[in-house]
Amino acid sequence: MIRVRALTKQYGQVRAVDDLSFDAEAGKVTGFLGPNGAGKSTTMRMVMGLDRPTSGSALVNGRRYDGLAAPLHEVGALLDAGAMHPGRTGRAHLRIGARTSGIPLSRVEEVIDQVGLDGAAGRRIKGYSLGMRQRLGIAAALLGDPQVLLFDEPVNGLDLDGVRWIRRLLRGFADEGRTVLVSSHLMSEMQLIADRVVIIGRGQLIADAEIDEVLRGLGGHRVRVRSPRADQLRRALADRAAVKPTSADELEITGVPATEIGDLAHALGVPVHHLAEVEQSLEHAYLNLTEDSVDYHGHTPVHAIGATR
Repeated sequence: MIRVRALTKQYGQVRAVDDLSFDAEAGKVTGFLGPNGAGKSTTMRMVMGLDRPTSGSALVNGRRYDGLAAPLHEVGALLDAGAMHPGRTGRAHLRIGARTSGIPLSRVEEVIDQVGLDGAAGRRIKGYSLGMRQRLGIAAALLGDPQVLLFDEPVNGLDLDGVRWIRRLLRGFADEGRTVLVSSHLMSEMQLIADRVVIIGRGQLIADAEIDEVLRGLGGHRVRVRSPRADQLRRALADRAAVKPTSADELEITGVPATEIGDLAHALGVPVHHLAEVEQSLEHAYLNLTEDSVDYHGHTPVHAIGATR
């Protein structure tokens, strides 16, 4: 288990992490989300003892990282896939990690096979793609077969097959009862694998909840209905739901389930050509929650907007 309490990190005038508290529990994938510069990587570095907190605590199984008797056997992390000596082979990189932690060299071959680097382990790291470096970093995190795992953007550089592989890997670890804390900007992936999400912005906690709870916070049911008499249906629903016309004959309705809308249309004799629940997305919830915490906004040039019409 990872327990973060009142964690704060100050760099000069910048407070990168601000009184942050949350838990990442065993048997669950906890998605750690936030805009660029939100403090996610800094928090994970403090959990791993790479940065010292200004105040507060970040504990693994009730202890600070530097107090763990055999760190690699208790916690594994991929925080920076580029932090590897480019002149070493992948196998040599893992063997050094194994030797320094008293791990049998046979374990090196096991993790090489587990991450799918069998054909590349004898090559120098400088020739690895970003996706291969990610796989090697994951192999290093798994050397001690730890029960607590932290991954910072693990899908960076992975192709579609690699993304599907890491999805199954992380979900499998949690199903075995391990603690998995993973940061990612791919909301669709987080929605597929995370049990719980911790969302931060400007170093502060924005949300800490089960995925289903976050999605329910969007306002309940969202339904799209299309009818040649959409105005009549809109007037009938005005006092019980939020109704937004999306076209002349289509409405988006929030707060009332599709079955109730269908029953109402039938009672009114209003023909319905399409009626469906809109699937709630983590991306939509995330953008709603973090819209006031984004420090870096891009702007689309006017000529580019015109070109897409």
